[in-house]
Amino acid sequence: MTAEAKSKKVPLISNLLQSGMIFAVISFATNLGNLWFQRVLGVGLTKQGDYGNANSAIGSLIPLLGLLPAAASIAVTHYVAHFKQGGDQALLQGLLLGCRKFLFRLTLAGSVLALVVIKPLSNFFHYSESMMLAVLISTLFTLWSGFAYALCSGLSWFKRLALIGFLTMLLKVALGWLFTRYWSAAEMTVLATAFALLANLILLYWRKELNLSGEPISPWNRDFIQFFAVSMAFAVGFYCFFQGDLLIAQHYFPGAKCDDFSAVGILARALPTTIAPLLAVLFTSRSGEQAGQVVKEQLKLLGLSGVGLVCGAICLVLLRSICLKVIHRNTPEAATYVAPFAATMVFIGLLQSLAFWALASRWLKISILYGVLGVAYWLVLLLVGKTPEGLLRVMPISASCAFVIMLAVWLLAMRRQKT
Repeated sequence: MTAEAKSKKVPLISNLLQSGMIFAVISFATNLGNLWFQRVLGVGLTKQGDYGNANSAIGSLIPLLGLLPAAASIAVTHYVAHFKQGGDQALLQGLLLGCRKFLFRLTLAGSVLALVVIKPLSNFFHYSESMMLAVLISTLFTLWSGFAYALCSGLSWFKRLALIGFLTMLLKVALGWLFTRYWSAAEMTVLATAFALLANLILLYWRKELNLSGEPISPWNRDFIQFFAVSMAFAVGFYCFFQGDLLIAQHYFPGAKCDDFSAVGILARALPTTIAPLLAVLFTSRSGEQAGQVVKEQLKLLGLSGVGLVCGAICLVLLRSICLKVIHRNTPEAATYVAPFAATMVFIGLLQSLAFWALASRWLKISILYGVLGVAYWLVLLLVGKTPEGLLRVMPISASCAFVIMLAVWLLAMRRQKT
């Protein structure tokens, strides 16, 4: 290795943990603002069932409609990070141009797909016609903001992504308050989250850095197609573990029960959401390099995310009454849901950490296993969870079993890599 190459690697290693921490701190402030948005909803949505209806649409149905572009974003982030680490600027610029064209076309396809499947999905999960329209509008906004996120993430623009997330939160709180003040309806809160995504327009300020010259290089080859398919399995597993329970609640639980379940879910899902910036940095870093001193920093990020999950869960259980009061949903039923939901999200957060590591390492079989485990987890919940109590009884058990399986195969893969 040349002296110049060594000098380039030292700042990368020393700044990896710092980048993750800065991204995590700003995102933590953003998550606090998102909790205030939940309070705005809790106060503003007075009709029973509207709170749960709005949150299931925002947190589950919209991400479901965006699964295909989400998988493409993961694949593109990996490839851009991989070639960025190589230092070949001409190849990187050509690949960025090619990936941009690919993501643009796929986002168009995702928009058309959303138009086709929105009606049957809304009918199955009992959404009204007006909610269906609000979800469709929000889905289109989400798809196109995801297009921008993929390019920024691959270029390691973590501070800029954190800024965009913070601005989005401010807009969401302001619009949520305004909409619910004059139109107290679940549909208006969904539209508030959609219009808040206009914060992504700040990327126009850096348009010169994205306005690359050169010939586009198509990412399509056998290796990319294979990785894209595995990324799809990963995205499905991620969705089923993290957000799938919301649609089950929407399908089975009426009125106040759905409200209470959704409120506790917002608090519990904040645990893996808080460590997500660390995992984003980890994924981009490991996609670029998987050997040498940088691995120690990646393991530190992995360990830090696990410690953060456990500490956050303990705080949530101890402070559950205060947290529920903050979002204006402090009911006896909701209080009893906190502990099992928090335990579930700890296991799901740990699962996500291992899955991100495996996908960035190109351990394709393990990534596919994560997707299979996610689908199995969701099907178990669908079959058993017909009441909040039944659902929360099976969630931590199923999530812990999936984690044990995932951890065992991850440890085996790590052992093989060292030998």
